[in-house]
Amino acid sequence: MKRVLIFSLAYYPSFVSGAEAAIKEITDRIDPSDVEFHLITLLFEPKAPRTEKIGNTQIYRVGLGGAFLSKALFIPLAALKAASLHRRLEFNGMWAMMTYMTMPTMLAKFLGVRVPHIITFQDGDPYEKVFERTFIKPLTPLIDAGIRSASVIQVISSYLGTWPPKRGYTGRIELIHNGANPKDLHESVSEQEIITLQQKIGKKEGDIWLVNTARLVHQKGYEDTICALTSLPEHVKLVIVGGGPDDAALKTLATELNLNERVIFIGPVDRSEVTAYRKASDIFVGPSRSEGLGNAFLSAMASRLPVVATREGGLAEFVFDEKYTPDKTPTAWVVEKDSPEQIAEAVKDILAHPEKVKQVTKNARVMVLENYDWDLVAKQMQERIFNPTLQ
Repeated sequence: MKRVLIFSLAYYPSFVSGAEAAIKEITDRIDPSDVEFHLITLLFEPKAPRTEKIGNTQIYRVGLGGAFLSKALFIPLAALKAASLHRRLEFNGMWAMMTYMTMPTMLAKFLGVRVPHIITFQDGDPYEKVFERTFIKPLTPLIDAGIRSASVIQVISSYLGTWPPKRGYTGRIELIHNGANPKDLHESVSEQEIITLQQKIGKKEGDIWLVNTARLVHQKGYEDTICALTSLPEHVKLVIVGGGPDDAALKTLATELNLNERVIFIGPVDRSEVTAYRKASDIFVGPSRSEGLGNAFLSAMASRLPVVATREGGLAEFVFDEKYTPDKTPTAWVVEKDSPEQIAEAVKDILAHPEKVKQVTKNARVMVLENYDWDLVAKQMQERIFNPTLQ
């Protein structure tokens, strides 16, 4: 049996997004007699347990429970915890989940955890934001040292596969996509649950619900969808499932455009419940300005929702339509970023052509089932990442 130590700034149950879900979906599918996983994360909530077992992974939380100060101290505290655990457990490798987790990884090596390390590039922010912000630049030598010395780098899209060479990495890069939410893939939400949720939120007969389930941040383009509502009939509404720093600004925008009755803010929802909101809706709209891959889009496709999306970043790998990619089987309605007008036109096209919707959503679900299943992802991670890398 091998032991792997994972660094992830956030983890269940706090601030779960694509990266955290990927860790859990992968580790839960790998036999613990083959690989034993341990994970160091930030203590976001003061009352959260310092240690606990979640699925197949042993969790260790470090920090003071205050968001800003804990984040500032996470890198040294995580490295110190790693060194302490290594003396007792003797890890065979380390796994940095996302770019910045190379920093505690490298400090841990300095403190004696001299084992191979793996990096997963799963960043959703643009390259410039990840590496070129003013407060990050002083730290890039440490980040780059972690990237250049990695035994292998896993990327979740070809787009992200272009990043490591830019930082001086010359080693092995493995493309292994994320999977869609298993609840979307396996039809695990009943018709009655969907009806109950629609009644709870107030869906009226004839309403068309657009939906997005991403964090409320600039790169997700929520304001473009809100603006698109002004060019759509009043029975078309937007359900926003999630939280984030742009929450107040988006609510203000909806008020300024007299759309308070047509923009429904649900707030943060546990990942186990998100599928129900997708299935209760009619069209998934994600005009993202940047995506590492786009887990929420894949999950929407798995749920047979028509998807309106840009082809930014990793989305270009599976978002196809007859106009932008005539050589590909259509899976979505493509719009350009920062284009509310194109969003409105795509929604109108979806509403006007039900037979086209039926075929495109069928294409998209088949593609997800064949290529974006977590069982396949976990198998590839074990065969192509963990088995060749761990000492």
